[in-house]
Amino acid sequence: MERAVDRLFVTGTDTGVGKTVVSAALLHAFRAHGRRAVGMKPVASGCERAPEGWRNEDALALQAASDPWPPYDDVNPYALPAPLTPEIAARDAGVDVQLGVLVSAFERLHPLADMVLVEGVGGWAAPLTATLDQRHLVQELRLPVVLVVGMRLGCINHARLSARAIQEDGARLVGWIANEVDPAMARRDENFALLSARMPVPCWGRLPHAPDIDAGQLSRHIAIPL
Repeated sequence: MERAVDRLFVTGTDTGVGKTVVSAALLHAFRAHGRRAVGMKPVASGCERAPEGWRNEDALALQAASDPWPPYDDVNPYALPAPLTPEIAARDAGVDVQLGVLVSAFERLHPLADMVLVEGVGGWAAPLTATLDQRHLVQELRLPVVLVVGMRLGCINHARLSARAIQEDGARLVGWIANEVDPAMARRDENFALLSARMPVPCWGRLPHAPDIDAGQLSRHIAIPL
């Protein structure tokens, strides 16, 4: 990947594979290469009320990993209270998620940094609304895609299907990152080797299962092909 790339979209093989952990580590990795990097979580459900308004834990983690510090409302334009799939959470909140609002927030973040990293919701095919899929945002913003693979039983199938879907939707898949979400997974090294041999793009890193290590330390396990 050329250094000129100034944007990325991070998706996962499923919910709970550690997209936010990986996204925060990626932000630190870009910063370690001397690049200003900010994160964005366009739509987030499962938010808590704060004095400033609704706040999402994942979006706050991306904001904290960013440099320079971006405004929260641009990091997370749609903060939805209910911990449900965004389409249902938005319906419950009476919110109409609009692609134009997401694009405008991205365009405000873009001049702040050399890299804007956009984290999706759930897996690649998880919808945002009845008529808006994540692929629409990726296409509109011309975002290269990095796939987070949660290393656990079944991950080879999920990773290959996700990679195929991303490419068939016309998006540019540029890499994948293994995240050790299940420390009890049997034959982890063998599974990683099998997956590495079958993925159509390079692996950017393999993050260990280390819940007490911060994103800056985890970034050392990522090698960005600049």
